Amino acid sequence: MRISEESFIVDVPSVDELKSKILSYREQDRLLDKWLVYRLDNILPMVMKRAEIDCWVVCNNEYNEEPVFWTLAPRSLITARRLTILVFHLKDDGTVERFSLTHPVPVIGEYYKPMWTNPKGQNWGASKILNPGAPEMDASGEGETQMECLARVLKELNPKKIGLDTSEDFAFADGLSHTLYEQMMEVFDEELKVKICSAEKVVVGWMETRSEPEINAYHGIMQIAHAMIAEAFSSKVILPGVTTNEDVKYWMMQKTIDLGFRPWFDYEVSIRRAGVGEISGEEVILPGDLLHCDVGFRYLNLCTDTQENAYVLKLGETEAPEELQEVLRTVNRLQDITIGEFKEGRTGNEILAGAIAKAKAEGINPCIYTHPIGFNGHAAGPTIGLWDKQGGVPGTGDYPMYNNTAYSLELNCTCPVKSWGVDLTFGAETDVLFKDGEVYFLAGRQNQFHLVK
Repeated sequence: MRISEESFIVDVPSVDELKSKILSYREQDRLLDKWLVYRLDNILPMVMKRAEIDCWVVCNNEYNEEPVFWTLAPRSLITARRLTILVFHLKDDGTVERFSLTHPVPVIGEYYKPMWTNPKGQNWGASKILNPGAPEMDASGEGETQMECLARVLKELNPKKIGLDTSEDFAFADGLSHTLYEQMMEVFDEELKVKICSAEKVVVGWMETRSEPEINAYHGIMQIAHAMIAEAFSSKVILPGVTTNEDVKYWMMQKTIDLGFRPWFDYEVSIRRAGVGEISGEEVILPGDLLHCDVGFRYLNLCTDTQENAYVLKLGETEAPEELQEVLRTVNRLQDITIGEFKEGRTGNEILAGAIAKAKAEGINPCIYTHPIGFNGHAAGPTIGLWDKQGGVPGTGDYPMYNNTAYSLELNCTCPVKSWGVDLTFGAETDVLFKDGEVYFLAGRQNQFHLVK
C-alpha cells in the first residue's frame, strides 16, 4: 500500500500566509453549489445503484431538517421552507432525476424540478410576480396536498424500491420524523407501502464519498489546520511560565473564527508533566512540559480533526528527550499498522481487529478509535473502534470501507517513560484519504515534535 506523507513541521507557513487560500462567502457559495451539481450528477447515481434503491425521498420540516438535507440543498437554502420534500429517481440509463415538492422557492428550481403545482387550499396566484422561477400553476380539480403530490409522483415513477431515511445504526440516515412518516402512510396505497425500505446505504454512501473536487481541496484545507496548530505551539503564542493551556486553546478557537471557519467541537489543549502525568484543568505551561491539542473546524463543508503534540524546551535543550521521541515514533508506527489494514470491502471491525493484533505482536499497547470524516467531524461510514470498545462496534463497525472516503486516523498508545516515572498515554490524530486502494496523509502527519522555545 502506498502511503503519501510530507513533513509539515519544518518551514510551515503561518496561518496569515495561508489566508489567500480562503474564499469569500460569495465565492464559497458559488463553489459549493458547483460541487453540489457535480456530486448529484456523479456520486448519487453510483450510490443509488450500489444500494439497489431506485427512488429516494428526503422529507423535512423547517427547523427540523434531516441531517442529510443540507448536503443536498444549495447554499442559499439554509433551512427547509415549511415542508420541503426532495425525490430522487434512478433511471434505467443510470442518471438520476431530481424533483422538489415544496412552496415556490427560486433557488430550488435551479437544482430540482418542481412537481407540486396544484396546492390544495392555497393561493399562489401572485407567485409569478414573487418568484419568476415558479412552475406554471395547475388550477384543475381541487388540488392536492404535498403528501398527496408525493404519492402521485411515486405512482407515476413506479420504482422498484422507495428508500426512506430510517436507520438503527446511523443517525445521518434516521432523519425522517415519525409525524411525517405517518402522514405518508395516510396517503400511500398498499402498492407503494410494500416498496418502502431503509435508505441507509444511500444516505451513508452519499455522505461518505468524496468527489474529485473535494479531494483536490482537502489537502489545502488540512494545510491550514496544521499551520494553525504549528503557530499555536510556538513562541509566537506561548510564553513559558506565563501562558496557560487554556490561553492556547482559545487562541486557536479565536483564530478559527477570525478566518471565517466554524469549530465543530470545543478544542482541547492539555499538559503532561514529568513525575505527574496529565494535569487536569487550567495550568501555566512550564519548560519540560509535553503539550497535546485536539482541534477541528469546518471549511467548504469539509471537516478537519487533528491532534498534535509539542515539547517545551528546557534551558540548554535543542530537542525533545529521546524517550519522548521514541513514543512519537511508536504512535507513528501504530498509524502505519492501522492504515495498512485499510481495504475496500473490509468492515471497520475487521480493520480494527487486524490492526490491534499486529500492533500487539510488535509490543505496542494500542487503543484505536478512527472514524470517517467529511461533511461532519464524526462522519458517515465505518467506525474503526471506539476508545471504550476495542473489541469492535456493533452496527457502524460492521459497515464496509468504500473507495474515495476520508478518515480521521485517531488513536493512542501507552508507553513507559522511565525518566518521567509514568506510563504515558500518547494520542495522535490526522486526516487521511482512501482512494483506489492507497492511503494518503492529507498535508502530511506529525513525525517530530513542535518545539516551544
